[in-house]
Amino acid sequence: MQKYTRAANDVGTRLGQRKSHHLGRLLVAVALTALASSSNVAPFPVAQAGSAPIAQSVPPAAAPTVSIAPAILALALPTSAASPLAQASLAISQIEIVVRRNDTLDGIFRRLKLSLEDLATLRTVPKLRQSLDSLRPGDAIHLTHMNGELQSFVRRLNETQTLSVTRGNDGFSSDIIEQPLEARISHAYGRIDSSLFEAADAAGISEQTAMALANIFGWDIDFVLDIRHGDEFLVTYQQLWQDGRYLRDGDILAAQFVNSGRVFRAVRYQLPDGTISYFTADGRSMRKAFLRAPVEFSRISSRFNPGRLHPILNLIRAHKGIDYAAPIGTAVRAAGDGRVSTRGLKGGYGRVVVLEHGAGISTLYGHLSRFAVGVSVGKRVAQGQVIGYVGMSGLATGPHLHYEYRVLGVHRNPQTVKFADAAPISAVLRPDFISRSAPSLAELELLKRVRVAAVE
Repeated sequence: MQKYTRAANDVGTRLGQRKSHHLGRLLVAVALTALASSSNVAPFPVAQAGSAPIAQSVPPAAAPTVSIAPAILALALPTSAASPLAQASLAISQIEIVVRRNDTLDGIFRRLKLSLEDLATLRTVPKLRQSLDSLRPGDAIHLTHMNGELQSFVRRLNETQTLSVTRGNDGFSSDIIEQPLEARISHAYGRIDSSLFEAADAAGISEQTAMALANIFGWDIDFVLDIRHGDEFLVTYQQLWQDGRYLRDGDILAAQFVNSGRVFRAVRYQLPDGTISYFTADGRSMRKAFLRAPVEFSRISSRFNPGRLHPILNLIRAHKGIDYAAPIGTAVRAAGDGRVSTRGLKGGYGRVVVLEHGAGISTLYGHLSRFAVGVSVGKRVAQGQVIGYVGMSGLATGPHLHYEYRVLGVHRNPQTVKFADAAPISAVLRPDFISRSAPSLAELELLKRVRVAAVE
């Protein structure tokens, strides 16, 4: 009889351990499901033993919040009111916290009165400490705990990886769940009636892709002054998907823009160093030595005019540059690679930066509100690097950038001056370029023919 009693006790012990093991895994699933139902945050994936990883995507939280809600597991457990598991489930809480500036896991655990011993144990798990402690403001962390004892820890590491830590009979275990992106090819055609962005919206492409299109052709086309009614564009581009959900547009693969009868074509190519650039079909770079406009502008408020009446001085004074109206704080970028020769206050220009580019070419950026960090006399800057921010310092009637382009001290019209081309595809890379660009260019040509056939 004593033998059977010991056997029964052993079975009861094993059953209790098994229930505890399943409880830990069940707590994670229920807690994360409750999170999804109580907010617009989708549940994180929970890795199940012996099954393939489950890929899910969780959008970032809209604002820093901390929410605590009990997850009652009575329906999933034995119905006996005296069941220890059922009673323990009443103490299970789930927490969603958005990381704030200067937050640390130690501080978060102390603030929420969670076990610091559990945190110390987590940090002993191989290769886990860096994933735990590399917190960024805005990161979302999802936790479940039982009276301060951690049961699960889930956080998004990056766009394609999620860290999931769960407590089991043998302590904590961790999984990195991969959520790869899928690139799908899409096409669009647009005809301009008023602006590129309205045409892009009508064509069903994002503002991000419209900006990329403008950046690709921006060295040849001024998208404020040169755009005409009836201009057209064709674009082949990537759409990024994850787990069957559209995330955003990716890179443009190839594009064509017809402006006042002039046809421009560009194709994407990745250089050996990983740089993505755009080239014509015969390998000439779409880039030029200088940007046509060094700031994203809403309108041109004053063009190059040697006989302009100055709005403040009420005198005829040559306007030897272009004024780009833009909100205060808009980033101003270096038009080309160069060296800072002037940075400071200069009469009517207010706060000004002057760059020397070699070959006697210099550019000037006036009426700035402030200078970018690290921009000082003698420093080298790269094309597109932020050097300051739009303002209205000096003699200015409103916020704008005053931009000048000079050759050997003589002012040239930045809108019409011809810029030198950037380096073309090298002879060594040309075979690879032709091979890789051919499919995208062929797809663009097919899109063009389909469009022509539809019109006819």
